[in-house]
This record gives sequence, C-alpha cells and structure tokens, in this order.
Amino acid sequence: QLQLVESGGGLVQPGGSLRLSCAASGFTWDYYVIGWFRQAPGKEREGVSCISSSDGSTYYVNSVKGRFTISKDNAKNTVYLQMNSLRPEDTAVYYCAARPGRLRTLDKGEYGYWGQGTQVTVSS
Repeated sequence: QLQLVESGGGLVQPGGSLRLSCAASGFTWDYYVIGWFRQAPGKEREGVSCISSSDGSTYYVNSVKGRFTISKDNAKNTVYLQMNSLRPEDTAVYYCAARPGRLRTLDKGEYGYWGQGTQVTVSS
C-alpha cells in the first residue's frame, strides 16, 4: 500500500531554514511525481513544488523560487524540501503528495495520495 510520511517541520525564526522529508513506500508505478503542498489557516491548500521521478525535473510556485529547493534520494525513496530564507507567510501545514506519470503539476486535484502533514511555523 502506498504510504507517504512527512517529517522535519518545526518552529523557526524569520530568515531561518528547515528541511522537510517525505518518505515514500509502496509505489508500483514506473514513473511518478511527488509534490509539496501547504495549507495555512483559513486558506486553500496550494502547491509549492514538485519533482518527477523520470528525470528529476522540478517545478516551483513563484513565491518560493530561489528560496526552496526540492530534491530526491532514490536509494532512500525520500523527497526533500529545503526551505531557506523563511518568512512568516510560509507558516502552514506542509503535505507531500504523489501521482503516477510524468506530468509535473501543482494542481492538488491531480494528486491522489497524501501524507499526514507537518507543521511549519515561522515566527520570532
């Protein structure tokens, strides 16, 4: 059974860094895309970044470009989201999600498998 488990959230001061991990298991697809999403209180869940298993290509929402980096470790079946220069507006619950195929998309409706989420709070 496909399972996604996030970790690495926490409390950090503005300008600080965190690295989130998404450990994946149970995949049977030849190719897949892992996405990171976030949801702040009272707001809709939004896509942050995604990475394709086929070629490692990535995609980012404009608000995190240059600050966040998504990467994967195939040996560990883990996808990471390195978050630098964090801002209070980055505060949210962060989720990883998976979809089969090669299409890189930040449309949450395209993802059928989700982790439980990890809280990121940016505050002084």
